[in-house]
Amino acid sequence: MKWSEISIHTTQEAVEPISNILHEAGASGVVIEDQMDLLKERESVYGEIYHLDPLDYPAEGVIIKAYLPMNSFLAETVEGITNSIEGLSQYGINLGSKQLKTNEVNEEDWATAWKKYYHPVKISEKFTIVPTWEEYEPVHSDELIIELDPGMAFGTGTHPTTVLCIQALERTVKKGDKVIDIGTGSGVLSIASALLGAEAVRAMDLDPVAVESARQNTVLNKVNGKVEVFQNDLLSGISEQADVIVANILAEVILKFTDEAYNLVKEGGWFITSGIILNKKNDVRDALIKAGFEISETVVMEDWVAFIARKSEQSAI
Repeated sequence: MKWSEISIHTTQEAVEPISNILHEAGASGVVIEDQMDLLKERESVYGEIYHLDPLDYPAEGVIIKAYLPMNSFLAETVEGITNSIEGLSQYGINLGSKQLKTNEVNEEDWATAWKKYYHPVKISEKFTIVPTWEEYEPVHSDELIIELDPGMAFGTGTHPTTVLCIQALERTVKKGDKVIDIGTGSGVLSIASALLGAEAVRAMDLDPVAVESARQNTVLNKVNGKVEVFQNDLLSGISEQADVIVANILAEVILKFTDEAYNLVKEGGWFITSGIILNKKNDVRDALIKAGFEISETVVMEDWVAFIARKSEQSAI
């Protein structure tokens, strides 16, 4: 079978929304070639990638690649992707050159070529993300391992917004907590919550493909007994309160449900938000405060922001 490689030259700011567009168009995963990866310092003691070939990366910006089957609808699909990317400009997202190219590849090449970009990566004090085909021995006795297969999900779990959320979960989730994960994608944040000791995690996503991917990943990580994955539109129909709510989605979406999140967080509980580009930082911060949250921490990684917000014990009704 032949596949079409869709390649888009853009900016780091646009990685998350464009990756989502590609997934909605039928891609089961994306490869991200970020020129900045060549400049990062990495400690090999953690098993991270540290030998990178500059020829695999763009001279500037980011190239996002996805693979779609060659069929009679491909031209319409590519046109739809192009239009959706153009539509992101209304949100003030810097799209860069947004140059889109297509290239025909054979299935055997597509099936294995992207794996060279994905190796075990330590993303926080406790967590290491490990692809399912890699052998990895924990460096520390308290190290927590999350296994992911990006071929069936929404990326590798190492994007800055995901890293920020997992680091925030480490600081907020306690044993026995109840957690809500909005827009779960691959389920990585729900898996992390369960491994940190959460008693019950409700993972939800509007996309049925994401729901299935998250379910498979919870089984892979042996936390499916703690994590319930289901299709849902944000917090619609949810009434049970949680100790921690985490949402790694676009700022424009977060702004839609800050009041609902406040009502569903327990007194003294936490609302973790990321997926926020720097120029939307103040919008989200103001909305969280207006809803009644206190901003405990604001963390920035590259061009991304995460908020750790708390519902004051005194302010709860």
